[in-house]
Amino acid sequence: QVQLVESGGGLVQPGGSLRLSCAASGIILSAYVMGWYRQAPGKQRELVATITNGGSTNYADSVKGRFTISRDNAKNTMYLQMNSLIPEDTDVYYCYARLVATSYWGQGTQVTVSS
Repeated sequence: QVQLVESGGGLVQPGGSLRLSCAASGIILSAYVMGWYRQAPGKQRELVATITNGGSTNYADSVKGRFTISRDNAKNTMYLQMNSLIPEDTDVYYCYARLVATSYWGQGTQVTVSS
């Protein structure tokens, strides 16, 4: 059974940092393109960042220079380091893994940026 489990979300003040983790079981992440999406209630899911199995990264304009996506294939885990957080970053963050036509999603972790 394939599982992606996010962790690391929470409440943080504006300007603060959080690191999200996405731990996989049942698949070998090194073969997969991986990424993070975020979604607020009533809004479309937004792509935040992606990382290929070769390590190439891509970011939404809204997070460039503030967020960093990375992966540790030895730990079968992906990360999203989020710095200089702003209230507009408040969302549920989902990780995903994709190999050709097969995709897996995590259950989401809430990030709230508020003073």
